[in-house]
Amino acid sequence: MRTAYSVETVRAAERELMARLPEGALMQRAAAGLAVACAEMLGRVYGSRVVLLVGSGDNGGDALYAGARLARRGAGVTAVLLSPERAHAGGLAALRRAGGSLAGVDGAEALIGRADLVVDGIVGIGGKGGLRSEAVPLAEAAARARAAVVAVDLPSGVDADTGEVRGAAVRAELTVTFGTHKPGLLVDPAREYAGSVRLVEIGLELPRGSAELEALQYADVAPLLPVPAPESDKYRRGVVGIAAGSPRYPGAAVLAVAGALRGGAGAVRYVGPAADAVIARFPETLVSDQGPRRAGRVQAWVVGPGAGDDAGTVAEALRADVPVLVDADGLRLAEAGAVRGRSAPTLMTPHAGEAAALLGVSREEVEGARLGAARELAGRYGATVLLKGSTTLVADAGSGVAVRVNPTGTGWLATAGSGDVLSGLAGSLLAAGLSARDAGSVGAYLHGLAGRLAADGAPVGALDVAEAIPGAWRDVRRD
Repeated sequence: MRTAYSVETVRAAERELMARLPEGALMQRAAAGLAVACAEMLGRVYGSRVVLLVGSGDNGGDALYAGARLARRGAGVTAVLLSPERAHAGGLAALRRAGGSLAGVDGAEALIGRADLVVDGIVGIGGKGGLRSEAVPLAEAAARARAAVVAVDLPSGVDADTGEVRGAAVRAELTVTFGTHKPGLLVDPAREYAGSVRLVEIGLELPRGSAELEALQYADVAPLLPVPAPESDKYRRGVVGIAAGSPRYPGAAVLAVAGALRGGAGAVRYVGPAADAVIARFPETLVSDQGPRRAGRVQAWVVGPGAGDDAGTVAEALRADVPVLVDADGLRLAEAGAVRGRSAPTLMTPHAGEAAALLGVSREEVEGARLGAARELAGRYGATVLLKGSTTLVADAGSGVAVRVNPTGTGWLATAGSGDVLSGLAGSLLAAGLSARDAGSVGAYLHGLAGRLAADGAPVGALDVAEAIPGAWRDVRRD
């Protein structure tokens, strides 16, 4: 499990550790790891040109000490001081002793243009808002330069706790973070600025159960995958009901059923006007035209994909005393009070535009503050929310529960019908007995892997993604 902790929690753990260590030891640990990462980026350290962008905080100190280590290996290191009077004194002395040089902001853009490596130590994890005006030209120069850019702990200008970017920020090729991941490194839009992320262990002891974010890995997903026992039948494995599709959108029903059939449940019941299309493609599906209440036994419902304006079916599914996944048109048609009043779990799966409509804000606001939007929506509806997008998030309504971020997504999944496949897949996992949080997280994980397998670097269709789910499943279980 990859976990991310808030700035407040990280700061408290750093204070506790520093109280037990000799003065400056913690910064030296961080600087040593940073220097190794920088050396690997350079390949050949001797004779290389390194520019450090140094602010007034500890990140600037980390950069200076790392720069001193590189200078001792023969690199030409220049530190550009944005606040000379507030730069870390010990780091400055170490860099001077190692033969490094100092510069002010004037002329720094030319230095950056000639550099092989730029180290961003402008702002630490406590920074809020975008870069200050004097730092913006330096970030822009680094973006234009041929130099690789390495960020210290996180790119300057992004919010460590939320992943928001409220102004100009440094774009890094590599971010070297210390002790633990920070939420902003895992959530867009900030994640896009971080590049690859390398975690350097420095000995922090973080309180268990207090992570803000967590990202499942293969080892976490594999035990959650439902596997039939010798005595299993289709009912013991779970039956998922799909109430989807309309005369205008019959394909949504087909795609949701496709995802459900590969999601681990024992059987799929389909309810809706697209029965002929569903049976033609998947003859194993059990179909009904009697609505959710009379469809027969199910352990979970998926409602909404391609439903058009069929509010009655959505309401009927929400009245069922089983887990319900609400997607697409169902999100618009579901009454908030009906969702909040349910005793069984509800999993809502909006994309940014749908989440924006439910929250009464613009799509840009949701995309710029994805973590906050997912949490707010979960709280409003008393539901688990899977917010789809560049970084898919799964948030529970309860406080103190880490939001899960899916690490397997790919841009190739941005294709019509892909979300319908995910709904069927996650609904099937609900029917197989997974909690809403686990079903959403595991469904997103497998969906992302299936998208990668199906695409293999080329455009892919939604049915291709569904067909690749068994391969993703096998991949996870083999690892």
